[in-house]
Amino acid sequence: MEQRIYNDYVRLLERELVPAMGCTEPIAVAYAAASAVRELGVLPESVDICVSANIIKNVKSVVVPNTGGLRGLAAAAAAGIIAGDPAKQLLVISEVTEEQQKQIADYLERASFIVRESETGVVFDIDITLCGGGHTASCRIAEDHTNIVCIQRDGETVYSRNLEVTIAENAEEKEQLSVEHIVEFADTLCIDDVKMIFDRQISCNMDIAKEGLRNNYGARIGQVILATRENDVLTRAKAYAAAASDARMGGCEKPVVINSGSGNQGITASVPVVIYARELGVSEDRLYRALAVSNLVTIHLKTGIGTLSAYCGVISAGCGAAAGITYLYGGGFREIAHTVVNALAINSGVICDGAKASCAAKIASAVEAGILGMQMFREGSQFFGGDGIVSKGVENTIRNVGRLAAEGMRKTDAEIIKIMLS
Repeated sequence: MEQRIYNDYVRLLERELVPAMGCTEPIAVAYAAASAVRELGVLPESVDICVSANIIKNVKSVVVPNTGGLRGLAAAAAAGIIAGDPAKQLLVISEVTEEQQKQIADYLERASFIVRESETGVVFDIDITLCGGGHTASCRIAEDHTNIVCIQRDGETVYSRNLEVTIAENAEEKEQLSVEHIVEFADTLCIDDVKMIFDRQISCNMDIAKEGLRNNYGARIGQVILATRENDVLTRAKAYAAAASDARMGGCEKPVVINSGSGNQGITASVPVVIYARELGVSEDRLYRALAVSNLVTIHLKTGIGTLSAYCGVISAGCGAAAGITYLYGGGFREIAHTVVNALAINSGVICDGAKASCAAKIASAVEAGILGMQMFREGSQFFGGDGIVSKGVENTIRNVGRLAAEGMRKTDAEIIKIMLS
């Protein structure tokens, strides 16, 4: 494989597969608030939270971890202000004492919080402004959960990063992605280049899956699946992945290794692959290579869709998981390409109506569709170019899905947000 592309793929995995505690949108709000208060230097009397509509959508219904069950944008910002450590980025509120939890609740009562919708047109946009002690400080994060583009104190810029440059840098690496190259990368992979990344993903995501099956989080989708379905490998793959989301959306204080900015996508791209690998008794080496396929296919699919949209991201991750599982079974480019196309034809169009308990059920559906896509091709059945959004060639179909999500569902996204906020 061309060394430049190989190196780009390793860097993508290093950058995209990072640990995060809680739903990543409220955590990004907490990160921005923690960064702003560090610049301010005092406890602010007022907090102005200006965010894009998709941030509002994804923060509205999930529990902010380490807050005693609090929800919403103000709670996320307050947690970052009182107990956040910006050096930890998406683990910014991973170490909160009981006393600090009480202080967060008290601060929410005492301070003034204003929440506004951003008018910048940037889909992922968080701008926190704090006032206190006669001074102001602000932090803006855009395009990505940890991408700080501006920090100011009293109107003076103390840090800035060109947003357009950031977008261009990210796009350049991801433009190298193709299913054919991803399979080639997995085949030629030096395991030491990714071992630490995948060990952490397996450990964190399987741990929170077990937590979701042990305790009653959210709608208990994982537990319901195990209780009502035949106990086979597909059932366990769906149940464990759903249970991890049950726990995560319900405020579980365990970290998840994310994919493309999303914990649910990180869970979906990894947990089913681990379950199938253990069922098949494959080597650790084969599991790592399959995880390379599943995670990179997920990133590839998400690239055209964007960080946030009306298109449910776990559908992409379900396709990624199926691609990784196909690799476990010995599949190469041809088998994986057909699996991805079949899976996209089955489930594309599932809406994202914010982070909440029902995400776990969507994960189960995405895993089911992905595995059905694999089983179809193994049984000599497939969807063909011209069947709906399917075009001849896996890359053409992937581009169609990106166009559907990024352009076609823009009005759908706006309508979903109106419904949620009414």
